[in-house]
Amino acid sequence: MSVNQLNAPPSSASSDSDASEPKESLDLNLGDGVRSMDSGIDAEVPAEGCPASPATVPSKTNRSNSFGSQVRSPKPRRQRTTSVNQSTINPNEAIIRSNNRTIYTAGRPPWYNCAGQQVEPFVIGICGGSASGKTTVAQKIIESLNVPWVTQLSMDCFYKKLNEKQHEQANRNEYNFDHPDAFDLELMKDVLQRLKEGRKVEVPVYNFVTHSRDAHTKTMYGANVIIFEGILTFHSQEILKMLDMKVFVDTDADVRLARRLRRDIQQRGRDLEGVLKQYVTLVKPAYSCYIEPTMAHADIIVPRGSSNIVAIQLIVQHVHAQLQLRGFKLREALAHSYIGQPKPDSLKMLPITPQVKGLHTFIRNANTPRDEFIFYSKRLIRLVLEYALSLLPFRDVEVETPQNVPYQGKRLACQKICGVSILRAGETMEQAVSDVCKHIRIGKILIQTNQVTGEPELYYLRLPKDIKDYRVVLMDATVATGAAAIMAIRVLLDHDVPEENILLVSLLMAEIGVHSIAYAFPKVQIVTSALDPEINEKFYVIPGIGNFGDRYFGTEPTDSSLLYE
Repeated sequence: MSVNQLNAPPSSASSDSDASEPKESLDLNLGDGVRSMDSGIDAEVPAEGCPASPATVPSKTNRSNSFGSQVRSPKPRRQRTTSVNQSTINPNEAIIRSNNRTIYTAGRPPWYNCAGQQVEPFVIGICGGSASGKTTVAQKIIESLNVPWVTQLSMDCFYKKLNEKQHEQANRNEYNFDHPDAFDLELMKDVLQRLKEGRKVEVPVYNFVTHSRDAHTKTMYGANVIIFEGILTFHSQEILKMLDMKVFVDTDADVRLARRLRRDIQQRGRDLEGVLKQYVTLVKPAYSCYIEPTMAHADIIVPRGSSNIVAIQLIVQHVHAQLQLRGFKLREALAHSYIGQPKPDSLKMLPITPQVKGLHTFIRNANTPRDEFIFYSKRLIRLVLEYALSLLPFRDVEVETPQNVPYQGKRLACQKICGVSILRAGETMEQAVSDVCKHIRIGKILIQTNQVTGEPELYYLRLPKDIKDYRVVLMDATVATGAAAIMAIRVLLDHDVPEENILLVSLLMAEIGVHSIAYAFPKVQIVTSALDPEINEKFYVIPGIGNFGDRYFGTEPTDSSLLYE
């Protein structure tokens, strides 16, 4: 299982987002992602005897950096963030390395049902005092869960931006980072809610050395299980309502102090006197006033933190039971749904002319040589994409011809069009869409089938950061059950692309796949050149084309009996 945390956890689908970088690129260990974020909490008036707000309580000790410095490339390009914390990478895990990125081979399984709707994730809140072992408990839960996708979110990401006066107080160790007012509660609530909806979020990266947010952010996604941990996880009533399980890590005060001393002195370069003053002046009062009382909200209290194996196993057993009730099976359900239904209105068929029929004859023929297969496939791809683009909105325009005569014509009403290919077969359509749309931007989504579960899994995506503003031409050479296409559409929706702005284009589709996509996303237009009646037990279209990607790229198995399994 992979764990994605924000520095101390990145997320299973994570990337750094620089304001100057036009594209979002994710290197995914989309098998078990773990991310960190903060929750949104409503500020409350401190009770009598409680420490005041961060700006008014003096403290003599600096708040340290819990993230560590990030090493940037000498070139102005974004640093990749894998979905596995470096300290937890399994050395036996298969990975693909290149000069620019590392891709882990575990993929993100479906996070939605066969209707394309988000399956409710299980959200665990972990609360406890500073240095109580919350993050370690979260890691132990993740390791024991062994589920496909986990996102870990830490409150440490959501410290507020400090103004000039607050910066001065922080530099004098007089700013209280343990007070609820130190956190951006509204942003926390928004981020956690979007994660719970399975959507993409941009998580701030807080630098404790400079007491400010970094210019870049981390991209995170929701998951089957979301773990949200922090010192004030249970402070907000709105956050409490989002949590399915509430865990309080109860660690002895002396142990917590000893851990802070060791961490701040050894890892953060603090002096003994400063650490003790900070603890006595701010940390201990904040725990007594704001953190310890929230123990009453906990479903499970874990004494001794991560060493309490029995408590962690009980948590894991309960999570497994809940996930089993919710279910995440997809492809088999799609293969047996919507049989015998009339063709949906969202399906648009390329007119079947003798030329189109002839092209299909070439590419469907098992004996067609590879060079001819590529040639005729390219011709058919061009025709399908030309037809698909004709379905986009056009407006009337008048131009003047060289003979000084006005001509009433048409022009595309949408200025921004983006092509997105579902790798690898969809990549064969990129050149054609670039030929017919000048300067079109191209995104990529890699989805592969897990040979054990039979489910599609998301491994990699690269999309323009502002893709929500585009009309998207989603390209895949063939569609059988529709599982990969539904996952790709779900990714686009999670990036805030309106459903009606998506145009799915394919050379060949099975009827069941068309019905599955149209049922899940009725506003998505579906364009194809042929509709075949069925799929076999291996989810291949019948009569079909075979494995289009293998035939196009020349990677067919040597045993001809395996070509179309």
